Amino acid sequence: MVESARLLLGIFVSDLLPVFVIAAVGFSLARYSAIDPRMVSRLTFHALAPALVFHVLVTSQVEGGEFLQMVAYYALVAASAGIMGYVAARTLRLNRGETSAFLLVVVCSNSGNYGLPVALLAFGREALAYASVYFVASSIFSYTGGVLLAASGEKHVLEAMRGVLKVPAVYGAVAAALALAFDVSVPEPVLRPLALLSDAALPLMILVLGMQLERTTWPDRPGVVAVAVAISLVATPLVAFGLARVVGLSGPALQAGVLQASMPTAVITTILALEFGGAINFVTSAVCAATLLSPFTLTWIIAYLQRV
Repeated sequence: MVESARLLLGIFVSDLLPVFVIAAVGFSLARYSAIDPRMVSRLTFHALAPALVFHVLVTSQVEGGEFLQMVAYYALVAASAGIMGYVAARTLRLNRGETSAFLLVVVCSNSGNYGLPVALLAFGREALAYASVYFVASSIFSYTGGVLLAASGEKHVLEAMRGVLKVPAVYGAVAAALALAFDVSVPEPVLRPLALLSDAALPLMILVLGMQLERTTWPDRPGVVAVAVAISLVATPLVAFGLARVVGLSGPALQAGVLQASMPTAVITTILALEFGGAINFVTSAVCAATLLSPFTLTWIIAYLQRV
């Protein structure tokens, strides 16, 4: 028992605590320096995120078959989370706007600014490559389907779809896909600044998380938030383990995939809610609750995956 407790504590300190330390800096900045989270989130949204998506794609060392395997795995995980979220929303009798926000927080997991550093710390660079593929697939959805979900609660669907075309990260993904498809070598003078912007994206997004946590208020419907958090941290990881076997993931790919699927609600959901409108109180509360509770689930999941 004592040995197990030490193992879990060691995993938390080495793999999860660094993320929370950076988030605490963001919390402190918002509390004591009066920095506007909206401005920081817009910087991330319009400049850093597209550079991150492009750079991760063009520098990935994962082969084509493994890349498609991980993308398929992500699609199955996201679809499963969406189905569970839709059933829960119908059971809770949420209206259109509430349902959109609910689906947004259960489908969009924090596979970037939380998942990538944890994957590196817990499983090393080989797993990080697979985690990056999962992140790219998740990012493409977040900046397309996530935008649609965030905007459709307040706007007509066609208007929301037009909003997708205004998302810079979509064009970053398209540019990277074209470069890979036509085997275009990105010049070093272009790749280096993109790498610097990409490196800045992860810590800045964690800072945004901390800033948003500082603004969190008690949700209007805490029971709904609790259901969303339970789907993100418990139901989806359980389904993800089974889907990993179905898709045929093993070794570092299995570790990275299941870890990414087990992440709490993505910070980008708060950014999307701020940018496109929506139930910002609910979304921020869900992000806060899921993030603060995630060490209790992720520590056990990492401990299990390290033995796979």
